[in-house]
Amino acid sequence: MLSRILTVGGLTLVSRVTGFARDIMLAAILGAGPLADAFFVAQRLPNHFRAIFAEGAFNAAFVPAYSRVLGQGGPQVAGRFADRIFTLLFAVEIILLAFALIFTPAVISVLAPGLDPERFALSTELTRVTFPYLVLISLVTLYGGILNSLGRFASPAAAPILLNLVMMVTLGLVAWFSNAGYAAAWGVLISGILQALLVGGDAWRLGVLPRFAAFRLDDDLRRFFRALGPAVLGSAGTQIALLADTMIASLLPAGALSALYYADRLNQLPIGVIGIAVGTVLLPEMAGRLARGDESGARAAQDRAIELTLLLSLPCFVAFLLVPDLIMLALFGHGAFTAADAHAAGATLAAYTVGLVPFVLARTFSATFLSRGDTATPVKALAVSVVVNVGFKILLMKPLAQVGLAFATSIGVWINVALLLWFALRAGL
Repeated sequence: MLSRILTVGGLTLVSRVTGFARDIMLAAILGAGPLADAFFVAQRLPNHFRAIFAEGAFNAAFVPAYSRVLGQGGPQVAGRFADRIFTLLFAVEIILLAFALIFTPAVISVLAPGLDPERFALSTELTRVTFPYLVLISLVTLYGGILNSLGRFASPAAAPILLNLVMMVTLGLVAWFSNAGYAAAWGVLISGILQALLVGGDAWRLGVLPRFAAFRLDDDLRRFFRALGPAVLGSAGTQIALLADTMIASLLPAGALSALYYADRLNQLPIGVIGIAVGTVLLPEMAGRLARGDESGARAAQDRAIELTLLLSLPCFVAFLLVPDLIMLALFGHGAFTAADAHAAGATLAAYTVGLVPFVLARTFSATFLSRGDTATPVKALAVSVVVNVGFKILLMKPLAQVGLAFATSIGVWINVALLLWFALRAGL
C-alpha cells in the first residue's frame, strides 16, 4: 500500500506544484480584484457541482460497490455494472449542464448575491465557458474509480496536472483573448477534454472503458443507490459550507474572494498530497480486504494510513501557522499581487491551518465507514459540522471578514473528525 500512496502522493505533489505555478501566473495577471473575483466564481460553480455529483459522492459510493461486484462476480459482471452507471451519470450531467447554461444568471445571483454589475456580468460569461468541464471531469472520476479499484492509480492522479499546464498555456496566450479571465476559463475547459482522454485512454487499454448500455435496476445498482443517497447529502453539506464562503465573501469588499482562493490553494497542498493521496489508496484497499473477509488486514491498513498522515502533516501545520504572510509573499508577490494582498491571504491561511490536521485525517477516518458501504454515518458527522461551520461564518464575517470564514471552516472540520472518531469507537471499529 505504501508504494501506491507514494505514487499518488508524488503525482499529487507535482499537481500542486504546477498548480502553484499556475496560481502565480493568475496572481500576476489577474491580481486580487474584480477580474479575479469573477473568474473564481466561474471556476467554483462547476467545482461545487462536481464535488456533489462526481468526485465526493460518486467515489464514496462507487469504489466500494465496484470492488464488491468485481470480487464476487468477476470482471464481466463488474463491466456491465460500470456500463449502466456510466449511462446514468452521463445523462444526469448533460441535463445539469443544460440547466446551468440556460439559467446561469439566476444561479450566480443566488450563489454570489453581493457581486456588483461588472463582476456579475463577467462571472456569468465565464461560467458558461467553464461549466461544461463538469461533464468531462465526471467521466474522469468514473474512469478513475474503475482504475483505482483495479490497483491503477497513476493516470487518475496525473490528470489534474493537465489542468495546471493547460491554464498556464492559455494564460501565456492571453493576448488572444478579450481578457485574462477568458484565457483562464478556456484553459479549464480544454484541460477537461485532455484529462478525459488521458484517464479514459488508460481504461480503454485495460479493456474496462465503460460504454452506453440499457439501464436495468438490479440488486447491485440498488445497493449503489442506497449508498449514493447519503453520500450526495454529505457532499452537498460540504459544498453548502463552501458556497457559504462564496456568498458571504461576495458581500465583503473586493479581494475577499481572491484572498480565500489563494489561502485555500496553499492549504490544499498538504490536504491533497497527504490526505487525498492516502484516502484514494486506502478506500479501495480496505474495501477489497473487507470483501475477502480480511477484517484485521483492513484495520491494519487504516492504522498505517493514520500514522503516515500525522507524520507528514505536522511540519506543514507549523510552517503555515507561524509564517503565512512570508509564504504568501514569496509565492504570489509578483505583478498585480501586492504586499497588502499577501497580508490578507496570509491571515486567511493561518485561520485555515488551525484545521489542517483534522482535514487530512478526515478521509482516513471516513474510510472506516465507506469501505463497509456505510455512507450514512459520515453524513451525520458532516451535517453537524456544516451547521457549526456556517453558524460561525455568520458570526465572524463582520469582525474578521474572510479570515473569520476560514476560521469557521477549521472549527467545522474539528467537529467532523471528532464525531467520526466517536462513531467509530462506539461501533467497535
